[in-house]
Amino acid sequence: MKILVSACLLGEPCRYDGESKPNNSVISLKEKHILIPVCPEVLGGLKTPRIPAEVQGERVVRADGKDVTCEYNKGAQIALDIAKRAGISVAILKSKSPSCGNKQIYDGTFSRCLIDGKGITARLLEENGIKVINEQELTKL
Repeated sequence: MKILVSACLLGEPCRYDGESKPNNSVISLKEKHILIPVCPEVLGGLKTPRIPAEVQGERVVRADGKDVTCEYNKGAQIALDIAKRAGISVAILKSKSPSCGNKQIYDGTFSRCLIDGKGITARLLEENGIKVINEQELTKL
């Protein structure tokens, strides 16, 4: 099976802080599956490292107040296009991310408080019939 995966979970240093979040359980899936890494934020034109951003309603705003919704939407669309071209039906995305979170995201106040919600890419993929799970839900594969 081909699986779309947040690149940071595979060890790519593409997070806002310039780090990665390698997950050995996700990485080990490459033994039986084809993993296709994506970082929607980088695909949308944002640099690494970058100022943190959080979802605020329908917008994505950086901690310094700059609106980066356009970049997040662009990256989400590119990730969806990659998934469609590859015939992907499932994605493993980084939890809590403003792009990739599928259950909870930060509340938009930069206070580290989580709320129920979805990141921009997770939402778009799900709206297009792609099952989205996070790195803690691998049993749902």
